[in-house]
Amino acid sequence: MKKIPRSFYQGIVIMLALVCLLSANAFALNGAVEGEKVSDAKYMADTLWVLVAAFLVFFMQAGFAMVESGFTRAKNAVNILMKNLMDFSMGSIAYWAIGFALMFGAGNAFMGTSGWFVPADSNAFGSLEWSSVPTYAAWLFQLVFAATAATIVSGAMAERTQFKSYLIYSLFITGIIYPIVGHWIWGGGWLSSLGMLDFAGSTVVHSTGGWLALTGAIVLGPRIGKYDGEGNPRPIAGHNLPLAALGVFILWLGWFGFNPGSQMGADAADISLIAVTTNIAAAAGAIASMITAWIILGKPDAGMALNGALAGLVAITAPCAFVTPASAVIIGLLGGIVVVLSVLLLERLHIDDPVGAISVHGVCGALGTLLLGFFHKTDGVFFAADKGAAFGFLWVQFVGVIAVLGWCLITGFALFYGIKAATGLRVSEEEEMRGLDFEEHGANAYPDFNVSALR
Repeated sequence: MKKIPRSFYQGIVIMLALVCLLSANAFALNGAVEGEKVSDAKYMADTLWVLVAAFLVFFMQAGFAMVESGFTRAKNAVNILMKNLMDFSMGSIAYWAIGFALMFGAGNAFMGTSGWFVPADSNAFGSLEWSSVPTYAAWLFQLVFAATAATIVSGAMAERTQFKSYLIYSLFITGIIYPIVGHWIWGGGWLSSLGMLDFAGSTVVHSTGGWLALTGAIVLGPRIGKYDGEGNPRPIAGHNLPLAALGVFILWLGWFGFNPGSQMGADAADISLIAVTTNIAAAAGAIASMITAWIILGKPDAGMALNGALAGLVAITAPCAFVTPASAVIIGLLGGIVVVLSVLLLERLHIDDPVGAISVHGVCGALGTLLLGFFHKTDGVFFAADKGAAFGFLWVQFVGVIAVLGWCLITGFALFYGIKAATGLRVSEEEEMRGLDFEEHGANAYPDFNVSALR
């Protein structure tokens, strides 16, 4: 039998080695392709979720329009609708041009200094490292938050503010005042460096809007007829409570974009928890406000209950991702109680807020931010193993609340007194009595009815 040469066996070994190498490469390439597919799918899912959440938050503008017009008189309904339309329209331009850059642009501890007019290049926004979506998607989501802060102010200043003055202060709020607060907490600013947490904006959005609303209401003064000759508050009923209720339900729906969307990604477990804590706090807030009003006022007041749901939503906005559902119930209950007490206190202090915006957003926004220091499921005072660190975290939350309050009071009073001196802030007594719809816009919301009878 002829002997098989050694070179034959060497060739077989070499061929087997090549086959193994090619197979390994094929498997590796296939794994890489599969990995790219998974990465691309996650990127698309995150982007889609953030955009859908942004659309839900945008729909909250309709909710605010309904709440504010329902809680005010028929003769001012068109004015309310115009304000809600224009603060978003003008705010979109201001936040695109400078606001987003001030909030998230690379800069210093006080504000961002790059990224004007929102370039697609995310390198201009060093503080957006936590975002897994395109810069434009992040901008749109943050824009609807900025518009919310401006809209809050319109409710407290309703029925007596000049329309042109409203347009001016909306630009300043969305373009400068709100973005700087956002930079401090979300944009890598000094409060962020201290460790302050505010997941979806109890302080960043709601307290900022609420405290600015407080300064505006103080500078304006109360509506004609709000107080009698002895200084006692008199109710001025809104013209359409069903409209206000519709607005609250729209806002409640929008909050499912507001809070879960702030995860900035389609992370199933996280956004599911946030949706649950958001909803359960709102429900608890409505119940608590109803009971509190029943005890104090003798009736289960519908307006208080509606604002109680909003108070629960505002209070849970900062802690929603960091607390358990049981804690969310307590946070919502406390928000519902506090909002009623705050509304009644502000009336006694002669601070006229037709829709309760200061109490709902300013007071309950601060409350929710502080309660996070107690109820954080790992670092809060009630749950942390290290109590010293927990109280340190609570202190940082308190510092953040006070810092934002101080910033808003200083900038708010400067802004509103400046507008008052430059162009005027309040309409004349005659215009207020006749209603802003006709005087400011030459129209009314109910042309087939006697508006004075509708009140």
